[in-house]
Amino acid sequence: MLGPATMGLDGFVNSDTKAMPPASDRSGADRLTQVLWSMMNEMGRNFSADQGAILDASLDRDLGFDSLSRMELVHRAETEFGVTLPDDVIGRAETPAELWRAIASAAGAPAMTIAAAATAPAPAPDAVGIAPRSADTLNAVLAWHARAHPGRVHIRLLLDRGEPVEITYGDLWNGAREFAAGLIATGLQTGDPVILMLPTGEDYFRAFFGVLLAGAIPVPVYPPGRAQQLEDHVRRHGAIADNARATIMITVPEAVPFARLLSGQARHLRSIVTPQDLKGAAMPSHLPSPAPGDTAFIQYTSGSTGDPKGVVLSHANLLANIRSMGERLEVTASDVFVSWLPLYHDMGLIGAWLGSLSYAMPLVLMAPLSFLARPQRWLWAISNYKGTISGGPNFAYETCQARIGEAELLGCDLSSWRVAFCGAEPINVPSIEKFMQRFAGYGFARTAMMPVYGLAENSVGLTFPPAGRGPLFDRIDASHLARTGAAQISAAGDALMVPSCGYPIGGHQVRIIGDGGRELPDRRQGRLQFQGPSASIGYLRNAGATKALFDGDWLNSGDLGYSVDGEIYITGRTKDLIIRGGRNIHPAEIEAALSALEGLSPGAIAVFGSPDPATGTERLIVMAETRRRGDEQRAVLERAINNRATDIAGAPPDRVLLAAPRTVPKTSSGKIRRAAARQMFESGAIDAGPASLKWQKFRIAAVRTWAMARRGVRRLGRGAFAVYVGAAIVIAAPLVWLGVALLPLERWRWRVVRGAAAVLFSIARVKVTTEGLRLLPATGPIILATNHSSYLDGAVLAYALGKPLRFVVKAELSKNPITRIFLNRLGSHFVERFDVTKSLADAGRVQRQGTGGGPLVYFPEGTLSRMAGLLPFQTGAFLAATENRSAIAPVVIRGSRHVLRDGTFIPRPGRIQVRLLPALRAEPAPGGGQDDAWRRAITLRDQCRAIMLENCGEPDLRAENPLAELGAPRTDAPPG
Repeated sequence: MLGPATMGLDGFVNSDTKAMPPASDRSGADRLTQVLWSMMNEMGRNFSADQGAILDASLDRDLGFDSLSRMELVHRAETEFGVTLPDDVIGRAETPAELWRAIASAAGAPAMTIAAAATAPAPAPDAVGIAPRSADTLNAVLAWHARAHPGRVHIRLLLDRGEPVEITYGDLWNGAREFAAGLIATGLQTGDPVILMLPTGEDYFRAFFGVLLAGAIPVPVYPPGRAQQLEDHVRRHGAIADNARATIMITVPEAVPFARLLSGQARHLRSIVTPQDLKGAAMPSHLPSPAPGDTAFIQYTSGSTGDPKGVVLSHANLLANIRSMGERLEVTASDVFVSWLPLYHDMGLIGAWLGSLSYAMPLVLMAPLSFLARPQRWLWAISNYKGTISGGPNFAYETCQARIGEAELLGCDLSSWRVAFCGAEPINVPSIEKFMQRFAGYGFARTAMMPVYGLAENSVGLTFPPAGRGPLFDRIDASHLARTGAAQISAAGDALMVPSCGYPIGGHQVRIIGDGGRELPDRRQGRLQFQGPSASIGYLRNAGATKALFDGDWLNSGDLGYSVDGEIYITGRTKDLIIRGGRNIHPAEIEAALSALEGLSPGAIAVFGSPDPATGTERLIVMAETRRRGDEQRAVLERAINNRATDIAGAPPDRVLLAAPRTVPKTSSGKIRRAAARQMFESGAIDAGPASLKWQKFRIAAVRTWAMARRGVRRLGRGAFAVYVGAAIVIAAPLVWLGVALLPLERWRWRVVRGAAAVLFSIARVKVTTEGLRLLPATGPIILATNHSSYLDGAVLAYALGKPLRFVVKAELSKNPITRIFLNRLGSHFVERFDVTKSLADAGRVQRQGTGGGPLVYFPEGTLSRMAGLLPFQTGAFLAATENRSAIAPVVIRGSRHVLRDGTFIPRPGRIQVRLLPALRAEPAPGGGQDDAWRRAITLRDQCRAIMLENCGEPDLRAENPLAELGAPRTDAPPG
């Protein structure tokens, strides 16, 4: 719910009564009509009436203009007439005639300019502080800031006119306490949900935290965009209020009379109050104190009015998400967040506001309408306040590069902008490429652009790329992806450009699974699932949706994608949900509403989304069968469809396609095939008319049969291959163990191991290649430090290096006689990991024994993870190298994680690369002592890890190690 079509205009305006412009103004009205007709032709709209009728037609219901279209219409009108219109014209003008009156009123007025403003001074270092982790609820975070630096500016609210309003932490704390007292005085009980339907402004912040301090649960909903929409808007929120069982609604005075209409829908709603009503109450002796696991707020994600889905998010969920995102973005209190994002949407509420609150970075905030009306205001706010973090959905970047003129940016400086995130709707690569190219001349750095992925079910953020890297795009063959599910690299000019959305934030995991629930290797498209501390427990009072959300311990995102070296690429959605400008729209509800319209064939209506190549946004398309033929009849029917769809979606569809009978594709059981309808629309096949009924049935049956046959063959092949490989392992494993246990010479034992590995890799179709083998000295002590991605890594090294090795392995393996005998016969060293005294003794023993008999192999991560990434290093290998004056060579293994990921048992086909890198050496200073050896070991460890990180192709998990949050022992403190 983030697009211009639904973001709310954050203000309530009055419109004049409809009237035709006077005759003397008709020449100007004619010019406006030409602008209007030009846009309607571009949009594929029909309106069979004279000029007078079109001037008095409703922009949304009759002509099909949503807020984005209105914004473009106002922009073109300003250009045509050389005027600057008030911001609220986008929402206030219900008809072209009202827009014309605004143009006539603005004629002769001076054009508005946005000048550079003095930047706000940076806070003094002693006044800056990030909320500690001991502040484990939102209430505690605000209380800590209010105590630590009450005078520090938290929010600078940019109003349309006048100076910014500054809100300090002390102001917010005191205002929220006053609102909490007012809510308690109305009879609010702990745990009661409270609907917040307020525009961006001071009262919103006080109300949100006032609800929290009163021990209740905020439920933000978007405010109405226009005064004329108040009644319909409030009615649409009735289902949300009823599902939440909200007892109180806080809204603006203009909405109160209409909000009272909710009493029939929202049975528990007993009070409608305004911010003014909550002021002046006596402060209670104490306020409730929530626990981290208590619900912090409910985020409604659905655009549906009949089946609202409220995501339940706890304080712990939100703070885990905010802190993990902040770590990935390297946020400090010296950053400045600039935002126009609406506060009822998770990106604006959690990412912008609550993230700024937690990290004590100033938030420069404007209303969404300020951006919609003048997108240059966003860029000027970044320039004026030296913003470092800002972003928005794809349409925001497209709007900036398409609508801002060069003269409107003279002197604008975007060089401070270091994180420009793009998410909340499908990301269009050409849009952000054009933005980066266009604004590079204003100081915008390509390294700032950051495509991201998240969803309300995980609070907000899930995968982010590294800060400062810049965007990474994949060019893939779209038709090959559709046919096979493989993301094959393509150099063709029409290749599909897919942006990387990075890898999971700290403590979170994602996986890509196929139809059978099996985890897929890199570059195979499948369903994306996730888990982590930010994940919701489900939907409020919606057992069916909650059940569909979970797959065991994993949550279904509803999106399709593939991975490459741990980074996630989103390619589509498994569900029919349409994300139009960030708002979620459910096709089935619109289809059901349109089925009742006279002139349409019931059960023959398809509603679907389709990307707009020109704007990068997703269009809402309605394809409906009708037998009506006349232009006038079809125009009337199209207006009725616009009206009904607007009631449900809050904005009209982008295209209405009236098709001949038997055009809308269906399954053999009569179910609408929306994906096929989308393909018909995008290929232009709908214009060719339907094929014969027999041919359609044959084609559908053939396609379905062929698809089922291919899936069956693939599943049968995968199952047979797994049985084949598993049988080979079961047969070979005892023979290899016996060979190692009984053969008298060590070199014979290693030949058995290498031979068995070669046979296994051949059977499993795993190709192992080695680079840098010449760097391995034939003689002399050397230690190999290698990353650990899979239980195959030992076999891979034995096969790739072709010589006896001395593995340093965990002591737990010595407790099992089978593994103890096998590893002992191969010369391995067992070391204790958990008992500190034994661990030090084992490390000393390994150091004294050195590398006699072959290279000593360490896995310095100490463990492995199913998720891609390099974990923190332990110091044992590097102490051994320092004490023995041995060289230590970094070794990188790539691909083994995907061949045999942790938690799986049968290798899958793939490629594994082993790469040896130049050795490092740390000679201790003469007489340096233990402390000097330790410091050199730490330096050697960090050098080795940096080299391996640069070559392994996986993310750095050092700062995001989930074990660190659980109190895992440190490995960088000197022993003793």
